[in-house]
Amino acid sequence: MTDYSCPDCDRVYEATSQLKIHYDHRHDGSFPEYECEACDEWFHASAERKYCSVTCRREANDQTGKATASCEQCSTEFEYYPSEKKGLYCSDCVESGEWRSPPSLNSEDNPQWNGGKRELSCEICGKTVERYQSNVNDVVVCGEACRREWLSESFIGEGHPNWNGGNDEPYGTGWNAVRRRALDRDDHQCVRCGTTADDIGRNPDVHHIVPVRSFIESDDHAKTDAHFLDNVVSLCISCHRKADHDKISKQYLRSLIDSESTTALEGETLGS
Repeated sequence: MTDYSCPDCDRVYEATSQLKIHYDHRHDGSFPEYECEACDEWFHASAERKYCSVTCRREANDQTGKATASCEQCSTEFEYYPSEKKGLYCSDCVESGEWRSPPSLNSEDNPQWNGGKRELSCEICGKTVERYQSNVNDVVVCGEACRREWLSESFIGEGHPNWNGGNDEPYGTGWNAVRRRALDRDDHQCVRCGTTADDIGRNPDVHHIVPVRSFIESDDHAKTDAHFLDNVVSLCISCHRKADHDKISKQYLRSLIDSESTTALEGETLGS
């Protein structure tokens, strides 16, 4: 069994904890736990250390010698102690601050550069506008007047984000039934981009490929004739706006629902 002796009075203990209690009560100062690698003296420290003082550390460094490095700023050679952290710059460059290299705020040199402004076309009037990528949304308009016009065209009826299918009065008998069938057929997701009801927070819009107004304007048909399954398709809000503004063709929408019929109404009567 190891014995632990007090360095000041030669008392012997079976455990270091007993020795420390004795030392704290009978002798001044804290119990010396570490032996200095430079002077071989025992000393106390709150954390493990190699040397009892700065003087001993410097003497130990002088014994091992200094190493040489080249300053990354001015290429001047400078010395440092291997036991210390190697510096990248000499003392003159550190003092002058010339080693600092602030990031450029101009164009490609800026770390947050994302390509600058893009040229885009206004959705309403076609005017060319410039926008930063961070300001590009689903819809681009050139000014307040076009924004109001776009809102007026897009957020009415089925285009409104709170639209839930309406009732039988605007679209007539049969609309709610065909709307439900279309949602079931399309798995309650946009057939163009795959956005689901969970993504939107509600069911997708159900869009008439041949608009209801075309049937209303026809002398031979009623608006209720628009409500058949091959004439409706489920779209998210963004795709619905594009379809309403003729950004997506009727033929392409039909292909998305695998419709093989070409409806005599469109070709013969509605001229769409």
